[in-house]
Amino acid sequence: METVSTLPPRTLLKTPIALGVVSLLVAWLAVFKERPGDTTFRLATAADLFELPEVVVPSGGTVWVVLVLLLAITALSALATARGRRTPLWLVALFGVLGMVGFLAWAAAGGTVPVIGLLAGSIALAVPLVFGALGGVLGERAGVVNIAIDGQLLFGAFAAAMFATMAGSAWGGLVAAMVAGAIVAIILSFFAISYFVDQVIVGVVLNVLVIGVTSFLFGQLMTDNPEGLNSPPHFSRISIPVLGDIPVIGPVLFRQTILVYLMYVAVAVVAWALYRTRWGLRVRAVGEHPKAADTVGIKVNRTRYTTMLIAGLIAGAGGATYTLVSVPQFGQEMTDGAGYIALAAVIFGRWDPIRATLAALLFGFATNLSGVLSVIGSPVPSQFMLMLPYVVTIVAVAGLVGASRAPAATGKPYRKA
Repeated sequence: METVSTLPPRTLLKTPIALGVVSLLVAWLAVFKERPGDTTFRLATAADLFELPEVVVPSGGTVWVVLVLLLAITALSALATARGRRTPLWLVALFGVLGMVGFLAWAAAGGTVPVIGLLAGSIALAVPLVFGALGGVLGERAGVVNIAIDGQLLFGAFAAAMFATMAGSAWGGLVAAMVAGAIVAIILSFFAISYFVDQVIVGVVLNVLVIGVTSFLFGQLMTDNPEGLNSPPHFSRISIPVLGDIPVIGPVLFRQTILVYLMYVAVAVVAWALYRTRWGLRVRAVGEHPKAADTVGIKVNRTRYTTMLIAGLIAGAGGATYTLVSVPQFGQEMTDGAGYIALAAVIFGRWDPIRATLAALLFGFATNLSGVLSVIGSPVPSQFMLMLPYVVTIVAVAGLVGASRAPAATGKPYRKA
């Protein structure tokens, strides 16, 4: 039996309106921007266990078929809203997949879409977002708004580059990145938990401070001695036997760097610890009702400090991706505000580690898509492609997240009576 949602009607309307807007955009492409030719979707690589055939579809016909399906899903969403019910998440996900297929069929008309490269690259680009989102989930579950995720990522990237170069070890750089992220988290905790300073203000100030410190050190130290301080060794890709040979799944999930595999482990461990351990129960209790938690003997501020330390270690590991995987050296402000997108993933994922990870993967996909569209010669303006990850972030959080409730004590310092 279906249950009626208790959400306000205006909140329920967000999803069908967002789906309707996207459907209208696809209709505009089909009617006014039709592109002749066929689109090829390449689904295999040379190292696969067996090769899947390429899928060739007519560009115009595919867009029209997709449009009809999108309109049908939008109608189902509107019907659910009229009955006071949420739009099922699987229906929204199906809408997104179909919309992307239609858009790629239109954008790559006469060309080839490297599906494996698109998906594998999306996961690689999402690694710092996932680590940052996990750090954000842990902080807010404990009652601390971790606005300083971007600072933790940037300081982690800087420390990874410098210490990996000095030690000649990428693993040494990873440890340094985690310590750097933890330092930023502890500074945030010190002011927010012990001195009751507004957490959002402290987080923003820390982000700006880290930008200033890393830019200064980059100019004073790394620029004059790049070989000794800014030429870190890199983590190479590791193909897992058997799993890495499975078509589509193998090259996307199991031919990645060690940081991607650590990301898989981190997501599983954080989700398990948060919901299946006594420690996780205490963290959630502190984030929801710190006074009640204190009454039963939980050390509220100690729990918050410990959780923020762990969150900083995790976020710092994400920063290492920039200098130990993506590029060969540290660059000023190289995170480009990724910490804020990770924070949006926390909200989009409703403060749940699994959902926040999926949201971060979505934003990583949007980032990689802009690069793939440039390579295949898409008619989409380059300026729009640069905007794409942020447009997806805004649409996802404002249009699809619906009503969500943060942990009740998030952002509220605890003063023991």
